[in-house]
Amino acid sequence: MELHRGRLIDHIQLVIKDLGASRRFYEAVLRALEVPLGGVGEDYFWADELFVSTAGSQAAQGKLTGRHHLAFQARDRAMVDAFYKVGLENGGKDNGRPGERPYHPGYYAAFLLDPDGNNIEAVYHGAASRSTSSVKITF
Repeated sequence: MELHRGRLIDHIQLVIKDLGASRRFYEAVLRALEVPLGGVGEDYFWADELFVSTAGSQAAQGKLTGRHHLAFQARDRAMVDAFYKVGLENGGKDNGRPGERPYHPGYYAAFLLDPDGNNIEAVYHGAASRSTSSVKITF
């Protein structure tokens, strides 16, 4: 199996009810995944391709986005476990403890509901080699 990353999604915006609760949750799980916040503002924050804002932000047009499923890449099983643990400690709700899933051999994942009910996953696909650790885009 060969997977490619960095060529389909430019960015994802989640429009949420409680910025403080969402920021606390996402800062914790992203830290466990070694992804820093890229920036914050009065009514938003972002990290890599994920942009999270309030309904009152200019980009949201006053509407919540509804329920979504986002799967974050993890480097190993320990990173999936850490994601799950800190997510629960920071407002997430269990939606599937860390463990093997039947999607393909080696698929190890955990699922949490964020403060708005979005299904947030961390997944490790098993031992694999990557051509690069990330794609760097400069403007």
